[in-house]
Amino acid sequence: MNPLAGLGPFFAVETHPPDAAPPGPWRPLAEVLDDGPPLRHRVGQVREVLAAGGGDVELRVAASVAHLGMAARLCSPALALAAGHHIVPDFADAWWQPVIGGAMPLSLRADATPVAPSEVAGAFAERVLNGPMARLDRAVGAFSLAAKVRQGNLASALNGAAVVLGGERPEWTDAVSALLAALEQSPPLAGAATRTGGRFRRTSCCLIYRAAPGRAGPKCGDCVLTGRPTTL
Repeated sequence: MNPLAGLGPFFAVETHPPDAAPPGPWRPLAEVLDDGPPLRHRVGQVREVLAAGGGDVELRVAASVAHLGMAARLCSPALALAAGHHIVPDFADAWWQPVIGGAMPLSLRADATPVAPSEVAGAFAERVLNGPMARLDRAVGAFSLAAKVRQGNLASALNGAAVVLGGERPEWTDAVSALLAALEQSPPLAGAATRTGGRFRRTSCCLIYRAAPGRAGPKCGDCVLTGRPTTL
């Protein structure tokens, strides 16, 4: 799975044997998917980084930014492997390193095997959306972050990965589009975004604009608030 490194840091993964844990500083990914000290520490670190810009950063804003970053980090390699190789990684035995800034290091089991093309969407929903992403969604909800924002973050993370793959692996475009179309029909992605004329637009805001002084930062390109007054 290391060839994914050529797609960029959010796609790059290390691998480890299924019967051996990687040595430190690797830590079980599961520890940061629940509402506990590792996740709260990470959200706190993100809040400090955002506050360095001079804003008084709300906890829910830091939680949203942390959630969006982690969603992108997990969904990017998963989408590439699923669309390009029919491999849907199982994050139950994944490991991470608590690095702040950029893409956190991620290690997956080296024994992943392909599934039948007709089973890719179902396996992705089960192993990724209903697995680590569902756990992280519940955990981040403890930071008073609305479910609609969390769903939008997930949709945005997947779309961002798809955009990168469209540029780097154009031969996968049809497979990526078909997979996303299937996933977007059901929770947690149903209603999280719209696609008009090929343009993706989420139906919520990740709130990062509120990290700027005066809550007056720029909006993301896929934000529902683009071109509208900010009321969130």
